[in-house]
Amino acid sequence: MAKDTIKQILKKTESLGSKITIQAWVRTKRDTKDLVFIALNDGSCMSNLQVIADKSVISEDVLHSLTTGASCTVSGLLVESPAKEQALELQALSVELLGECPSDYPLQKKRHSFEFLREIGHLRTRTNTFSAVARIRNALTMAVHSFFQEQEFFNVHTPIITASDAEGAGEMFQVTTLPFETFNSSEGIDYSRDFFGKKASLTVSGQLSAETYATALGRVYTFGPTFRAENSNTSRHLAEFWMIEPEMSFCDINGNMDMAEDFLKYVLNYVLENCKEDMEFFNKFIQKGIINDLQEVINSSFIRISYTKAIEDLQSSSVKFEYPVSWGIDLASEHEKYLTEEVYHGPVIITDYPKDIKAFYMKMNDDGKTVRAMDVLVPRLGEIIGGSERENRYDVLLQRIKDLGLEPEDYWWYLDLRKYGSVPHAGFGLGFERLIQYVTGMTNIRDVIPYARSARNCDF
Repeated sequence: MAKDTIKQILKKTESLGSKITIQAWVRTKRDTKDLVFIALNDGSCMSNLQVIADKSVISEDVLHSLTTGASCTVSGLLVESPAKEQALELQALSVELLGECPSDYPLQKKRHSFEFLREIGHLRTRTNTFSAVARIRNALTMAVHSFFQEQEFFNVHTPIITASDAEGAGEMFQVTTLPFETFNSSEGIDYSRDFFGKKASLTVSGQLSAETYATALGRVYTFGPTFRAENSNTSRHLAEFWMIEPEMSFCDINGNMDMAEDFLKYVLNYVLENCKEDMEFFNKFIQKGIINDLQEVINSSFIRISYTKAIEDLQSSSVKFEYPVSWGIDLASEHEKYLTEEVYHGPVIITDYPKDIKAFYMKMNDDGKTVRAMDVLVPRLGEIIGGSERENRYDVLLQRIKDLGLEPEDYWWYLDLRKYGSVPHAGFGLGFERLIQYVTGMTNIRDVIPYARSARNCDF
């Protein structure tokens, strides 16, 4: 029989006096002469449910076994609590130990550093912070799907194994069944002997495949894992992460910016509406004022400026940036934060970047120097969304592929989209973990994904 979660129970003030059964883990226990006070949590919410166990009713042997981390089943009467911290508590009538937890359990009642908790990634979700991150991640997942489904997009599952490098950067994990000694051969590697008969890798983006579906279904989106072999051991990089990538046919750069702004406001509002308790926790303990920050973004009209205007704004400031500013540079995080926090005091969308710092598939402007790219910047983080109108002219795209030293043969099917019924189309990408970081205020990206994969780090 299904049992109520603690989240459900705490909402049922009309159930006072009724008998209920819960199954949960012990967070804390306080012993007195006649009573034992046990705080239980089942992961459904931040709040614990306090259980009052009378030693004349519950065996002291059982109560003694209820150490921090132990799991149990408790049946009892739900009553009004005299304590200010909670409205309800459970008067235990029976207690059953399900799983004992010995004294070497690493999550005792004290604060633990995030560095330590990364070493016990299989247990860290039992803490307040990481259970809250997990619930926020779940809510944002629902928000992503809800937004695109309401906008009549189709969800597409794009390949994880691919022969195409969507970014042209070459930082891809290779997939092979060839013996490892093959790769030490001075004669080169014969990929015809490999499983796929050619060089294959884990995808860095679902975008190119999504475009094929957008040119048939109109509006599609992908939401799946992507992989980048960047040898960067920082708080900002992961080798495995999740990407949200919508693609829209019959859409230009302006429609793309509109959709990106609407999307970001929708998911931020969703999490504020549906995760109030967890967001209050992050607001209090992780990033003070974060709820107000997100609300301001929701209520803002995103300022739209060109890359050239952004460079002018930065050059006219009196700030001495760590990375010098000149036309043609890729904007750094310090530049993006300055624009959003000091110049425009809110979200900014920058468009028309130099072609030399953007990907081959972005549509060339008439000036021959810039492309119809767009980046959405928000205060405190900087870039949160990147996208573009896609190059829909066959000859121009083919030349861009050649100019960047890529092999046109690897993209024959992608070029076909520009040969057969080509249409203006656009899309954007959003790293899901960066979104979770922004919403929660967590500063290390390894703390917003269940099991972080990065350089020299593939535990659990």
